[in-house]
Amino acid sequence: MFTERARVMKALGHPSRLLIVDELSRGERCVCELTELVGHDISTVSKHLSLLKKSGIVEDEKRGLQVYYRLKTPCVLHFFTCIESVLRAGKE
Repeated sequence: MFTERARVMKALGHPSRLLIVDELSRGERCVCELTELVGHDISTVSKHLSLLKKSGIVEDEKRGLQVYYRLKTPCVLHFFTCIESVLRAGKE
């Protein structure tokens, strides 16, 4: 059980993946949009997305030549709220 939890936390443990999850909280995006947002090449962004998908955070759907991603488990956003609380408490 702790191993699975650690896998999810590890998936969220990179600034680019946090940025992707934050962007997907606003709705689904194609890989091309996420690549532009993150500012890395498509291969790097695809690796980040693959890790997020394997951990169960995002899911994808191919439409024509494009692949679109969306949050599979939007509850992960509660984790962001928790992190912000920890950061605020650390400044007190």
